[in-house]
Amino acid sequence: MKLAGFVPLSLCDYPGHIAAVVFTQGCNFRCPWCHNRHLLAAASSTVAAVDQAEVLQVLHERRQRVNSLVISGGEPTLQEGLEGFVARIKAMRIKVKLDTNGSRPAILQRLLTADLLDFVALDIKAPWQLYGRLIGLPAWDPTPVKESLALLSAFQVPHLLRTTRVPDLLSAAECKQIKQQLPPGSVHVWQEYRACAAL
Repeated sequence: MKLAGFVPLSLCDYPGHIAAVVFTQGCNFRCPWCHNRHLLAAASSTVAAVDQAEVLQVLHERRQRVNSLVISGGEPTLQEGLEGFVARIKAMRIKVKLDTNGSRPAILQRLLTADLLDFVALDIKAPWQLYGRLIGLPAWDPTPVKESLALLSAFQVPHLLRTTRVPDLLSAAECKQIKQQLPPGSVHVWQEYRACAAL
């Protein structure tokens, strides 16, 4: 696991829970509006690595107060050792929320099958036909995200679908298309766009 950030206490990343947050290094998307762009590269000379053992120790010491861990990124499902790391967290009776772009459904399925996830936040970036353009990879096929979306319904894991509404990138009609492509009953929220230098 390549960890690039650790927040020992958060009251907003997992609503209703007192959580800690870890950020993984590396992402396979290149979304033009990304506010964690320092985490995009698989390795970085400018981002200080966070020691996994230190994170586990802090969580163990605070497990009576901090009842959850949010694993964000970057894209956590790119990380070797993710399943083992989550298993160690769960062994402490700490809940786990995964933030993911849904690009690796096989990894998500393994985690769900092992009952290692308590909550999943899945980013839905765009209407399917525009997905590649919105994530900075024009030829990318969004089938993996569709498969991840289906897994959340199949396993009935509590989840949230999120879309960042970026001015000049998503029209009102395209936002409507996003809502129409989501399964009934799923909770979907629009995230506030935070301006930053474009990729």
